[in-house]
Amino acid sequence: MEPLTKAQQELYDWLVDYIHISKHAPSIRQMMRAMNLRSPAPIQSRLEHLRAKGYIDWIEGKARTIRILGTPTMGVPVLGAIMAGGLVEPFTDEVEQLDLSNFFSQPGNFALRVVGDSMIEDLITEGDVVIMKPVSDPEQLKNGLIVAARVEGYGTTLKRFYRDGEHVTLKPANSNYHPIEVMANNVQVQGVLVGVWRGYEPTLQALTRH
Repeated sequence: MEPLTKAQQELYDWLVDYIHISKHAPSIRQMMRAMNLRSPAPIQSRLEHLRAKGYIDWIEGKARTIRILGTPTMGVPVLGAIMAGGLVEPFTDEVEQLDLSNFFSQPGNFALRVVGDSMIEDLITEGDVVIMKPVSDPEQLKNGLIVAARVEGYGTTLKRFYRDGEHVTLKPANSNYHPIEVMANNVQVQGVLVGVWRGYEPTLQALTRH
């Protein structure tokens, strides 16, 4: 497609985000506010250019029918695999796209920051952010899933869930901790793990190592 000017790109990027989140097109007035413009004329001009270049379209005579043409590329490119113990050829071709939007756009999904080390053998450590999916029917939970559960007398904890009749066991992934064994009516499962986010900020010590 024909490249966009800076002003056109700004509006296009905003439209993509707005329609992706809101699931409907914005009004001209909303676009004016977003672009910090006092007149609709520049917005209408940019929209016409975006349409002519094949980025958007709309139904003539009907308000708020703008749609994005094609599928905007969202996410981080995955360029291949990398060895942590040797060398491989440099990456030159994009292999796939890592799209994290589903973690955050699904209705009800929520995030919790991990405190403690009871799940380190499942590669979840203190400071990580876990993305949780709400549980629609706790009775249908499969054993072995990692859940966020509120346990009477314990508080909220991240553990692997196992149920046997009316008894629930919440197992840590660290041999230094004991499982939590309680009656099922004392456990409220708040969510099931769907992803883990870990930021990385190298320390000064790490930067000065040889």
